[in-house]
Amino acid sequence: MGSSPSSSSMQATLEARSPRLHLAGVGPSWFGGHQVATQISNAMHLLFPAGERFFVRSVLHYEDRLSPGLAAQVRAFCKQEGRHAQAHERFFENLRARGYDIDAILARYEHTAFAVVEKNLPPALRLSITVALEHFTAMFAADALSRGALDHAEQEMADLLAWHAVEELEHKAVAFDVLCEVAPSHALRIAGLLFASAGLLSFWLAASRALLAADGIGVFDAIRALRTSSTPPLTGPNALWGGLLEYLHPDFHPNDVDHSALIARTLADLRTREVIAAPGISGTSRRRTHRRSEAVAATTGAAEDA
Repeated sequence: MGSSPSSSSMQATLEARSPRLHLAGVGPSWFGGHQVATQISNAMHLLFPAGERFFVRSVLHYEDRLSPGLAAQVRAFCKQEGRHAQAHERFFENLRARGYDIDAILARYEHTAFAVVEKNLPPALRLSITVALEHFTAMFAADALSRGALDHAEQEMADLLAWHAVEELEHKAVAFDVLCEVAPSHALRIAGLLFASAGLLSFWLAASRALLAADGIGVFDAIRALRTSSTPPLTGPNALWGGLLEYLHPDFHPNDVDHSALIARTLADLRTREVIAAPGISGTSRRRTHRRSEAVAATTGAAEDA
């Protein structure tokens, strides 16, 4: 199985950030004003929280078998994934408020994926599935950020997705490195890819169909709408197929592609707009600093008026 001498250095610091997000006012067609594209993206949102908690359980199963450095990375990875799950669940309230029966969709998804599949697969295969899904997520994240796809989204959703995407790129090698330490088998990695591909595609399509059906949109109408839309998708097929071909290689490692510049650029933008705090500043400290700055500005303005 592949490995990379740079993996530990590239993943040296993982910070679980608390973004400032305002999701209650997100519109019904938040992605480019396109109803179908928005619902397909919403379907992916529905998969994130339970999926990320599955990732956490899969890697934590092996925590006591890991080297100290990787164990620390796993703990940071789990914190990031936990906050991603919570943030996307906040967006669920927006969908519920608009009348979508997302709890029925979630119940079917979680029962099949976890009550059936997770309980019947061995830990090593669950970890391998996690590794493959983490690779999918990193591929989609890099593609969306590098193409500027989030420029077509409402700002609140763009902030949520950019924050999530950049942290996925930061920890893209953690689960992979766990698999390398505890079960370094190329065959196992490919088996996980097959399970992950089938599960992701089937659940994503099922959730998309359910949301579109609630809007009275059939499958063929949705396909026609996507073909005639001028709004680019959040992620394109080139990212998927290129990433899959890379993953199949026996010597593949997630850090073979350096995303450090993309990560730095995205984090700088999020910090400039105060979606996330500067390194070392907690969300509470940021709010206090923001309130102090407002107070100083108000006092200065009053003095100037006087």
